[in-house]
Amino acid sequence: MKRIDILTLFPDFFDKFVDTSIIKRAIDKQIVQVNCVNIRDFSLDKNKRVDDYPTGGGAGMILQCQPVIDAIRSVKKENSKVYLLSASGKTFNQQMAHELANIDHLILVCGHYEGVDARILNEVDDEISIGDYILTGGEIPAMIVADATIRLLEGSISSDSTKEESFESGLLEYPQYTFPRVYEDNKIPDILFSGNHLTIKEWRFKQSYLKTLANRPDLIAKKIFTKQETKWIEELTNSSSETIAIKKAQKFMK
Repeated sequence: MKRIDILTLFPDFFDKFVDTSIIKRAIDKQIVQVNCVNIRDFSLDKNKRVDDYPTGGGAGMILQCQPVIDAIRSVKKENSKVYLLSASGKTFNQQMAHELANIDHLILVCGHYEGVDARILNEVDDEISIGDYILTGGEIPAMIVADATIRLLEGSISSDSTKEESFESGLLEYPQYTFPRVYEDNKIPDILFSGNHLTIKEWRFKQSYLKTLANRPDLIAKKIFTKQETKWIEELTNSSSETIAIKKAQKFMK
């Protein structure tokens, strides 16, 4: 069973997270164990203080190294990997989620305040960022990393569901529909009722390709396409209705 320890100043933040939807089912099925560790419990200060002013001056407060390091060491095992949620870290993506899903014991350290004492980095294997913006603390990023990782564990959800999702194929996911067939004059595309699986596959690929061009053209530059996919792309390129969007995205990628 996989174990995830989340080190935080606010363990109550995760009460609903571990008791809801797919995460709860994975825990109940003993696929994963999620444990929250309160960093304040390791403070040696009588008032359980865990922060102090930055040495050398500067704005904000810094999370002290002693409580965090002691908290990490309290749960760390030989097979553990420790990650600090930090704006300075490597950007989290689906590939990283797969890598973390293969780790038996994952320790996620939630940063807070203006930053953490740099000596804490001696105890971590790497830093993870969820994007180019600043949050109040690492709790929400820790939830995102844990959620994306847990849902990849065998038995958490259907394996077919994960195969068709955005980023798994290198493209964003195609549009999805369910009944009613017509809603406020907005119809589900007829091709999805054709019963022709190859035609549906072609339509879905083309929709994924166009959506990726519009929203994430950088992904196109990284993807290696099959001969069949290349043929479908050529068909799209020769379609007058799509040519402008495609050329615009291709110019961006150069």
